[in-house]
Amino acid sequence: MRVAVSSNKLLFSLFLGLCGSASAQKWTDSTLITRHLDEVIVQENRLAAPVKAINRNITIITRKEIEALPVSSITEVLSYVPGLDVRQRGPEGIQADIGIDGGTFDQTLILLNGIKITDPQTGHNMMNLPVSLVDIDHIEVLRGAAARIYGINALNGAINIVTRKATESGLIINGSGGSSFKKNENNKLYDAYSLGASGALVKGGNSQSLSISRNQGNGYRYNTAYDNYRAFYQAGFNNDPLHQYNVMAGFINNNYGANGFYAPPGDLNSEETVKTFLAAVSNTSRITRNWVMTPRISYRYTKDDYIYIKPNKYRNLHNTNVLGAELNNTFTTAIGTFGAGVEGRYEHIKSTSLGNHDRTNLGLSGEYKSIADRRFTFSLGGYLNYNSFYGWQFFPGADVGFNITPDLKLYANAGTAQRLPTYTDLYYKGQGIIGNENLGPEKASYGEVGIRKFSGKFSYSGSVFYRQISNFIDYVKDTAGVANPATINWQPQNFQRADMTGFRLNAGYNTALQPHYVFNSIGVNAGYNYLSPSFKGDALSTRISRYVIESLRHQFTANVRTELLQHFSVSAAARYCMRINYKDYTLIDARIAYKQSRYQVYADASNLLDVTYVEAGAVMMPGRWVTVGASFKL
Repeated sequence: MRVAVSSNKLLFSLFLGLCGSASAQKWTDSTLITRHLDEVIVQENRLAAPVKAINRNITIITRKEIEALPVSSITEVLSYVPGLDVRQRGPEGIQADIGIDGGTFDQTLILLNGIKITDPQTGHNMMNLPVSLVDIDHIEVLRGAAARIYGINALNGAINIVTRKATESGLIINGSGGSSFKKNENNKLYDAYSLGASGALVKGGNSQSLSISRNQGNGYRYNTAYDNYRAFYQAGFNNDPLHQYNVMAGFINNNYGANGFYAPPGDLNSEETVKTFLAAVSNTSRITRNWVMTPRISYRYTKDDYIYIKPNKYRNLHNTNVLGAELNNTFTTAIGTFGAGVEGRYEHIKSTSLGNHDRTNLGLSGEYKSIADRRFTFSLGGYLNYNSFYGWQFFPGADVGFNITPDLKLYANAGTAQRLPTYTDLYYKGQGIIGNENLGPEKASYGEVGIRKFSGKFSYSGSVFYRQISNFIDYVKDTAGVANPATINWQPQNFQRADMTGFRLNAGYNTALQPHYVFNSIGVNAGYNYLSPSFKGDALSTRISRYVIESLRHQFTANVRTELLQHFSVSAAARYCMRINYKDYTLIDARIAYKQSRYQVYADASNLLDVTYVEAGAVMMPGRWVTVGASFKL
């Protein structure tokens, strides 16, 4: 504890030294600069386009929408996107799994500013990110098999978290505190607090920003206390209009009590600490009038220290290193836009329970996008992948769009993808679980047809999709002839084909009113997602499955927000979830805020109905929780 506090004080001192002379701060976010959703540019690895021109199912969560939601972490924001299955194991996003349309957490690709946050040890660690909500500009959620765009491991889609960039120097300080007003075994209130600072130094064409934060709480039930701190730095250098350089680095230390996280009830006194360091450097250069080249290198280190029974009984210690390099190119021609790229990644793990292993991945990609037409566009391409374990694989994809009107688009897309087994899938040997070195990669085929309207006060979209995953990896127990199944280990197997059919509907109404009205703006949004899974392959009659029966069948989300009397805002959000083989539940959250140009105060109430529910495993989630907070611009 003392070390954590000391580290934060050191970072904060350095930060004030950098930003103490700044006078005012201006961020390029949705709050300060009016920006329509269809003007957001989706920057894929090679081809970029505004949301309105994308022929795929993509959801953009803007900065303004994030600020209106009664949330305190990125994972809580994502839980309000229909089709995303956010399975948290505690508050403040300390450990969370993200699935898309019924997929598992290992099948979703997470990106930070386009950098792939792949974790070869386990997908449980992919949301261990060095950024907090104050750093986020917007979030892009792309559904469907997306190897053509992002390479391997985007089996069910990808989530790209885009940070905001400063345009003027300055400093923002924020803090919050909250409680459930319930008491722990020591007769003390369960409570939590957060402190953070973020600032920038901008001069000429160069900008640098740094944010630090700390979140600490004593939990909400036995052994669920947590303490995490983050530091995130990014810089852009643009002195030459033909060349732009970007630097990004971040660190998070995340410590928490893991009661019930992985092996209940025996892990009542377990503890986990996950430390992640991430760095990336990229350059965007215009080589000729029609050729743009973007090289990028990145590095990610994760130390995962899990103790089954404190202080040090049954300890698993994993050290993972991932080094990646990319070279992407965009060529603009008279017949359309071409994209070509090559990337390589080296993964290494040294672990007390998984052993010492490494593997190498090489990918080659190519895409073509038709010239923008008033009504009809299409793109196609493929990704050729080589893995040192599994050899060569090719993954094609294509999409097409037709504008019925300038604001109403009909689209269709088809794609393929692959997910490599994690080192945990392959090599784990521990309490109740044994790995399988003979696992092969999962492969997916995906098709979707949809319609959407983004512009204007009214927006809506709808789509239907079908996905097929072959060699589906599931942890199973074979109970044939076994008197006590509890004595059998879980083991991952490629034993089934997983088919998923589903549809989703979204609608919204957002409008600004005249300043003299009591209500200055009103926004209402709602979405519904339905999934129908089926499985083909080895019979389940003698096997117990761990994942195939856990997806959401029905998911409904809604939020309403309004600004009134120039300075007040009120919002409420609701989620209804019905998981297969689990009871349904409804959660309601609310926020009220008062905002001036240089400060904001707010109060949140989460789980207003004090619902008892579970999102992952046997982990009971927090009940009603009240938080008050404030932020100040200096």
